[in-house]
Amino acid sequence: MKLPPTVKTPNWLLYYQLKNNPIGLMDAIYKRYGEIFTVMFGSTPTVYISNPSGIKQILSNSKEIIAPSLYGEDSNITVGNIGKQGILHIGGLVHKHRRSILMKAYHGERMVACGRRICELTEKIISQQAIGKTFIASEIISEITLEVAIEVVIGLQQGEGYEKIKSLYTSCNKYEKSPLFQFISDLPFTQLDLGKLSPWGYHKYLLKEIFQFLYNEVQQRRKQGDFSRTDMLCDLIFACDETGKPLSDEEVRDLLFFPILASREASVHSLSWCLYWIHRFTDVRDRLVEELDRLGETPDPMSIVALPYLSAVCNESLRISPSPIFMLPRVVDSPIEIMDYELASGTVLIGNIYLTHQREDLYPNPKQFNPERFLEKKFSPYEFMPFGGGARSCIAGSFALFQMKLMLATILANYKLALANKRPEKQKHYEDQCYPKSGVKMVMHGSRKHQGYSQPLVSSLF
Repeated sequence: MKLPPTVKTPNWLLYYQLKNNPIGLMDAIYKRYGEIFTVMFGSTPTVYISNPSGIKQILSNSKEIIAPSLYGEDSNITVGNIGKQGILHIGGLVHKHRRSILMKAYHGERMVACGRRICELTEKIISQQAIGKTFIASEIISEITLEVAIEVVIGLQQGEGYEKIKSLYTSCNKYEKSPLFQFISDLPFTQLDLGKLSPWGYHKYLLKEIFQFLYNEVQQRRKQGDFSRTDMLCDLIFACDETGKPLSDEEVRDLLFFPILASREASVHSLSWCLYWIHRFTDVRDRLVEELDRLGETPDPMSIVALPYLSAVCNESLRISPSPIFMLPRVVDSPIEIMDYELASGTVLIGNIYLTHQREDLYPNPKQFNPERFLEKKFSPYEFMPFGGGARSCIAGSFALFQMKLMLATILANYKLALANKRPEKQKHYEDQCYPKSGVKMVMHGSRKHQGYSQPLVSSLF
């Protein structure tokens, strides 16, 4: 076996840096070791790759390389035996089949009606911000995206159940990002369930409440037998597995848990960064607003998402501030050669999204925010991969971009915002997610009127 260069940093220091400053760590490792390197976690070699050709080999090879489930039997994500059939816990043909069912909710004609709803919710919540007052953009975005996710995934509208599941997910997400939870997550001996008044017990309590709510909703909806609904829950209730049998209530419940998180998290971090970059560079904001104004005062959502400069701005934000930083891991199933290195069975492979997006040969001056690069060139899915790639890419990735464009367009076309301070936004990390430390503090300066234009502002090459 001939492995790529091995990083010499002690494991304890690598763990610390990966948790607290993964981007700084990746920059330092790249300067010393290049586009492919090995990190030894115990006796298991983990190979990180930021070369597009190498990433293509990983994603296109399903014979020697497998995409295993992300969480094992001892995962902290689950509670007892609850959640073991979620999309991140299954693999192989079962994963492929379940994924295809889940993806139905994010495509086709459903998106037209959903697009209008995204615009309505964005307008309703952003209009509540007081003029001259500072607000945290990520909190506003989180509220909007969670409401959208609940409607798309479960199909709930305003009401008692809607408010309950919204409160549970909000509480769970907030707690998981708290310093206390991150502290106990790193110390196994503190993970004792002493009831919901204990730190670890409270987390388990929240998860149990979420799963119980979802289970009750599944049972109630199955009794109703309403085929006319167009949410993900409806798709799962009336779906069959590979043998032709209906999915069990427990499996449907487990499959519902992660899509709500995915639909929300993929958008919150990305849109927060996008608002920051746009308002940091006023020429970008002005050009974007002018493009939006050319659509008129009540544009169709599908016309908005097709705008070339809006797409370029969103893509550039996703490139320069990626979340996630890495692809989900793959494992070598039988010996294979990648980029002239011989990798043995059991070797873990990770596509390095951040370093790929920082390649000078693909993106000149990669630290510079430059949306025009996406108007001048079309990048392959191995060069630009904001939501991962292959069978384990984020199921809500395309929907997150769709939602991101509509929310951004609604805010910029109708309101005047500004960053609350001129200092560069610092990064914070949770697992492999990179998000703005302050949440992006902004100030509302009031509403704005559309300007009339008769000619298109930019044209796309594609």
